[in-house]
Amino acid sequence: MAAKTYLVTGGAGFIGSNFIPYFLDSNPDVEVVNLDLLTYAGNPENLREVAADPRYHFVEGDIVDTELVAGLFARYDFAGVFHFAAESHVDNSISGPAEFIRTNVNGTFNLLEVARQHWLQAPGVVVPGKEANRFLHVSTDEVYGTLGETGLFTEETPYAPNSPYSASKAASDFLVRSYHHTYGMNVVTTNCSNNYGPKQHQEKLIPTIIRKALAGEPIPIYGDGKNIRDWLYVLDHCKGIELAFNKGRSGETYNIGGRNERNNLYIVDKICALLDAKRPRPEGGSYKEFISFVTDRPGHDRRYAIDATKIETELGWQAEENFETGIDKTVDWYLQAVK
Repeated sequence: MAAKTYLVTGGAGFIGSNFIPYFLDSNPDVEVVNLDLLTYAGNPENLREVAADPRYHFVEGDIVDTELVAGLFARYDFAGVFHFAAESHVDNSISGPAEFIRTNVNGTFNLLEVARQHWLQAPGVVVPGKEANRFLHVSTDEVYGTLGETGLFTEETPYAPNSPYSASKAASDFLVRSYHHTYGMNVVTTNCSNNYGPKQHQEKLIPTIIRKALAGEPIPIYGDGKNIRDWLYVLDHCKGIELAFNKGRSGETYNIGGRNERNNLYIVDKICALLDAKRPRPEGGSYKEFISFVTDRPGHDRRYAIDATKIETELGWQAEENFETGIDKTVDWYLQAVK
């Protein structure tokens, strides 16, 4: 029996490049095609540990390119799609929203439409042999908007996106939902909290703190630093995605959160303390001296936090890392990468 082949979009980005090695390692009988445009957020170096694996295939290309995507479906006869590809940097969505609509909305639509043509004969009629084919869409908790001081996002929380980025992800979520309810496509959506860990793009908060501290430059913290996020270690997220793909109910959404709420002040203090211990400043003193407060971003959501009860109880998922263990591993990885 031929190995099943899966399409991973955006696999050279942060989460995708953690997912692919994990997925290949835990599934020795599968092959993966990674479709990535290699924009600023994608780096082939992120996948050097699987580059020589004959089960891994890299294709540089755009998810909006219908001819390319259709050709890949025809060639590889994908058994499933893991859709990571997205523009995801909120600040960039404020200065240039058009690319977010193009990639996150039009790109998701293109993938869904090609998958529909290959997997379904008609609405509700699956091509024989493709009954188990599934489209997993990776989304974000930012589609829910912002929380007050209490409460958690659940799968029933109404959508209230506050940035062009989160609005584009909300639109893509709705497209995925519509393909299930209209055509009967086998889909699952996951909405995650803030990821952190190895290979994250340098513009994001945690890599920025580490990079600026080591360079002896001001560490920029928005506003008063009291914005709260629920932090999820990237490998825990990857395990949740695989579980949702394998065992999740078709048409359902699963929120994946770390139950690790921390504000930005805590994050920067913790990282600086770890750096003080692991790579002390040659001139002495603490990296905390570099912390600098900058003007808050427009529409900056105050607090996100996810209730992961559904995936925990239905599928048996559990975050293995708390923030303190995960950030220790993350700092170690960056210190190895920036010698």
